[in-house]
Amino acid sequence: MATVRLIYFDGRGLGEGVRFMLAACGIEFTDIMLEERQEYEKLLEDGKLLFKQVPLLEIDGLELVQTSAIVRYIARKGGLYGHSNEESAKIDMFYEGTRDFFSYFLKIGFQDPTEVLERAKSKGLSRYLPIFDQALKKNGTGFLVGSAMSLADVGLIEALLSVTEYFGEDTLSDYPSLKAFNTMMVSQERIAAFLKSPQKKGGNTDAYVATCRKVLELDI
Repeated sequence: MATVRLIYFDGRGLGEGVRFMLAACGIEFTDIMLEERQEYEKLLEDGKLLFKQVPLLEIDGLELVQTSAIVRYIARKGGLYGHSNEESAKIDMFYEGTRDFFSYFLKIGFQDPTEVLERAKSKGLSRYLPIFDQALKKNGTGFLVGSAMSLADVGLIEALLSVTEYFGEDTLSDYPSLKAFNTMMVSQERIAAFLKSPQKKGGNTDAYVATCRKVLELDI
């Protein structure tokens, strides 16, 4: 059994980006699924959740929370964080942009799906698809930064997979650099294996939403 453990829910949410990064870096991990409020309270009592939030990643003797800190640690460990301070800064910039983009899809199931997807289409797609298409075109290597896959690319493919899942692959037809990027990334050996594995989670199900609300006592 892998010694790396990801404690989250049986769904995408903020945990999916962590799963993507672990897979992209070839790091085996075990999913620990929160199902009951008492499990979450036990993590709090044990001092494992510094900011009273999940996901929690246990790796290399560390207990890491805050998703951005987690994925950056994984990226550095796996060599997906650039080869200079300049590249790392650009990777950070693009990665944060992918999080803004992906945030349009996080509330599916927690709010009316039709309204969420309409906002994603009218505001998210129209804003971010041109930005990332031009960035890929300008860099000219197939990747957002440098000539190799980085944290930024993993963040972007996570967002694009939600785009194509909910709106169809034709959505990328007017963005040739993004379309080529999407095809290339899903063909990467580790990414392709992850997408076929049970650790890749489906869309936000009613059961996932109900569990999140119960465990975290959410009022949304």
